[in-house]
Amino acid sequence: MASTYSTDLKLELMATGENAGTWGTKTNTNLELVQQAIAGFQAIDVASSDVTLVMSNASISNARNMVLKFTGTLAGNRTVNLPDGIEKFYILQDATTHGANSLTFKTTSGTGFTLDEGKMHGGFSDGTNTYEVALNTLGGTIGTLQIDDDAIINSKVADNAILTANISNNQISSAKIIDANITEAKIENNAVTAAKLQRKFTISTSSPSGGSDGDVWFEYIP
Repeated sequence: MASTYSTDLKLELMATGENAGTWGTKTNTNLELVQQAIAGFQAIDVASSDVTLVMSNASISNARNMVLKFTGTLAGNRTVNLPDGIEKFYILQDATTHGANSLTFKTTSGTGFTLDEGKMHGGFSDGTNTYEVALNTLGGTIGTLQIDDDAIINSKVADNAILTANISNNQISSAKIIDANITEAKIENNAVTAAKLQRKFTISTSSPSGGSDGDVWFEYIP
């Protein structure tokens, strides 16, 4: 019985009693192909044309590499096509210069995703289509421990995004209020008492006593 080949990595599957005298060589070749699938790296120039990756039976092939680095200045929209029927995970590095063009990673007959210039991407093929593994596709949540100190800058906070409920009591100090920035409309009626005024205007039914320089006193005699 002749050898067959595995679906995804195209490793040679030898039948019992086959390849006498060459079994060791063929086994070593299979191990090299597994190594390529786990740790292989290849840079591919995609500047001038689309690229169709190849997965050949029992031989080193560019589609078997774990890491693919795409290079060149794109002269137009470019597509890297993965053979149909291959189920595999990839790490992709887009080291191209896009300009106004795009770079897409997909299966020959299916769909895929576009790469971002200068970025690393994770992706896999289910044999029909390719899918990106990105932060917005992962489950779970981002907690306090995942955010570095001073990491959230002003441009990352949407307008009107911080509400009263998001500010703890007694958190806004005088240093955080711009000079001349509290207008009359911001002060509630009857909210400013005499104790909050630097110079007091006082009407009293008794003779004035105490007070500070600059206070104005009126005695009310019924």
